Amino acid sequence: MSHFNSRRSAVVARNGMVATSQPLASQAGLEMLKNGGNAVDAAVATAAALNVLEPMSTGIGGDVFALIWMASEKKVVAINGSGRSALGANPEDVKNKGYIRIPNEGPDAAFSVSVPGTVDGWQKCLSLYGRMTLSDTLKPAISYAEDGYGVSEIIASQWNLSVPKLKQRPSGAEMLKNGKAPRHGDVMRLPELGNTLRRIAESGPEEFYKGEIAKKISDFVQSEGGWITEEDMSAHHSDIDEPISIDYRGVKIWECPPNGSGIAALMALNILEGFEVDSMGPQSADWYHHSIESMRLGYSDALQYVADPRVTNVPTHELLSSSYANERRNLIHSNQAMQTVDFGEPFGNSDTVYVTAVDGDGNACSLINSLFHGFGSGLIVPDTGIALQNRGSLFSFDSSHPNYLTGGKRPYQTIIPAMATRDNEMWLSFGVMGGFQQPQGHLQVISNMVDFGMTAQETLDSLRFSIDIENSGEIRVEEDIDPTVVAELRKRGHDVVVVSGEDRIMFGGAQLISRDPHTGVLMGGSEPRKDGAAIGW
Repeated sequence: MSHFNSRRSAVVARNGMVATSQPLASQAGLEMLKNGGNAVDAAVATAAALNVLEPMSTGIGGDVFALIWMASEKKVVAINGSGRSALGANPEDVKNKGYIRIPNEGPDAAFSVSVPGTVDGWQKCLSLYGRMTLSDTLKPAISYAEDGYGVSEIIASQWNLSVPKLKQRPSGAEMLKNGKAPRHGDVMRLPELGNTLRRIAESGPEEFYKGEIAKKISDFVQSEGGWITEEDMSAHHSDIDEPISIDYRGVKIWECPPNGSGIAALMALNILEGFEVDSMGPQSADWYHHSIESMRLGYSDALQYVADPRVTNVPTHELLSSSYANERRNLIHSNQAMQTVDFGEPFGNSDTVYVTAVDGDGNACSLINSLFHGFGSGLIVPDTGIALQNRGSLFSFDSSHPNYLTGGKRPYQTIIPAMATRDNEMWLSFGVMGGFQQPQGHLQVISNMVDFGMTAQETLDSLRFSIDIENSGEIRVEEDIDPTVVAELRKRGHDVVVVSGEDRIMFGGAQLISRDPHTGVLMGGSEPRKDGAAIGW
């Protein structure tokens, strides 16, 4: 088989569409559209609902990035809603505990907690481009938290994996049902989280960053040995950024700039564009080989150079130049995998939810929200239902590295929403949740859509590869792949591992909506490896 067997067809609508990893969340966004909201309102409402429905993956204790297209302006805007390290953060405190890197869970996980950016990021999106208030968009989430909801299958499985982490502290019980993860079909309520969301709805983001919630967060983190203070919470703000882009065979691909890792996808696509991919055919050994090698090169540079550009220089222009792509492409051999992949010299001398929403006017919001790992650091702020992210674990202890840990600095981010425009019209709003899989997913989505002309759902059903970026470098592929392709990749020197069953979730959770600018018809696809749905009206 060449495709994941979802048996889904693309969803078609004209008045608006939402796609995400849980159907109830998609309905929350659609409710906003039907009540007069736009794509931005729908995306925020969907993300907030996912905090309740898929709480191991996302929440107000995490970060958010968004790309927004307003049809009247015909431009893409990037919102950076990621938080910074505490001003008092420093490597020596961590090293004195015997660590060589920041722990992302366990007794000292508080070191990994950076300031949560989500709430302010939602507010920034709404205040700039929404039609509704934050209070309006939080209503479905509050209802699900207080009244309860039925837990879907894959979310139940992922929730269960985090039980040991949640049981390390008493407050973890707030995210469990009688000391256990809820099972598929169980009714789950999260009253503490519901109360917190209601307070934010009533008092605004100030309650989260300057009120009692901020104090509860900082007090708890400090009690666990971390750095976050009330002053750190109060000082937080989101930023409006110029998005970055490349042209891929006449289609402009848009990503948020660093500190996000979307640049890895763009660099890889720049390299891949130099090969005649369409003649290789989808799911061929040649397609896998050249896509994998391009991605390995893109990631090697991203891991070396991506950091907070407001603190350190990131050579974005140079990394995305055609001349640099040509230089890196020359390292790829058609019949042999690179034995080592080193970062280049571009100078002239990585659990997550994704939401996409498009309204009937052609406005679009591509938004990704994350705690990083399951329930983030495992720290649940007592009596709040807030799971705190562990994004700070991605800081480096190498003082010569751009991503070196210092106070007041945003860490390297794996979460990346994406868009594609064609002839200065919004064509695709998409993303692929899943840590370091995200840029890899973006490359594969774009190649399927542009090189092979697949529909939205065909694109997401198509089998994917996943390079183990963090550890072994092995190439993971899905069990339905043609065995002759696996044999050929191994012959070329790739360390291939075939993945089966529920483990296939590592290949990412993608959502995609395309729009025909002439008819206004929307076509949506939803990840078959997740519980979600694309729905429209």
